[in-house]
Amino acid sequence: MGHRVRVDSMAKVAEIEGAEKEKMREKELFADAGVLAIEHADFDGIERLALVTGGEIASTFDNPESVKLGHCKLIEEIMIGEDKLIHFSGVEMGQACTIVLRGASPHMLDEAERSLHDALCVLSQTVNDSRVLLGGGWPEMVMAKAVDELARRTPGKRSHAIEAFSRALVAIPTTIADNAGLDSAEMVAQLRAEHQKGESSAGIDVISGSVGNMAELGISESFKVKQACTALGN
Repeated sequence: MGHRVRVDSMAKVAEIEGAEKEKMREKELFADAGVLAIEHADFDGIERLALVTGGEIASTFDNPESVKLGHCKLIEEIMIGEDKLIHFSGVEMGQACTIVLRGASPHMLDEAERSLHDALCVLSQTVNDSRVLLGGGWPEMVMAKAVDELARRTPGKRSHAIEAFSRALVAIPTTIADNAGLDSAEMVAQLRAEHQKGESSAGIDVISGSVGNMAELGISESFKVKQACTALGN
């Protein structure tokens, strides 16, 4: 981003030049003392940096004895693509990190950011409540089977509403198959057949493109997230 300054006298030009020289002199003083100075840092980034290094943000150095310094093992300038970044490693809060997303277009970056955000939200909920369910559409097929059985036992027009809810549940494994580029009609039919056999751990394995055993494959999802989805559906 560029800036333009208009002045009406040479004295003011000299004043601006003097201010620039003073600013450069202050930077050199930092460098001579072995202190790395970062220019144009956004405040959100500074807040996160203070948090992970264990330091506090100081607006002045009038009382240096009250300033709490942060610590890290290494500060280095790295290149990611065509961008230069300052990399802090060995910080006190080692569990904190920065995730850099790269993509060929803004659309791909937006999708990657959305997917990452969703994954982090699910992870945070799983940390709060460690209960999990089998994934791959397994919960929806179990519920759909029970709802179908209820519809068959229900007389009158109410059974149609119950059947509609069952179809809504099956939309989840259908979407999973569609998003993986699979034949959703075939996958859901196979999945329904597996669950009709009795108690089953069958779900859609998007890696192999087939119906698989979710328990053996270790495919699971957060119970709390699934509970919230079901509450919204109801």
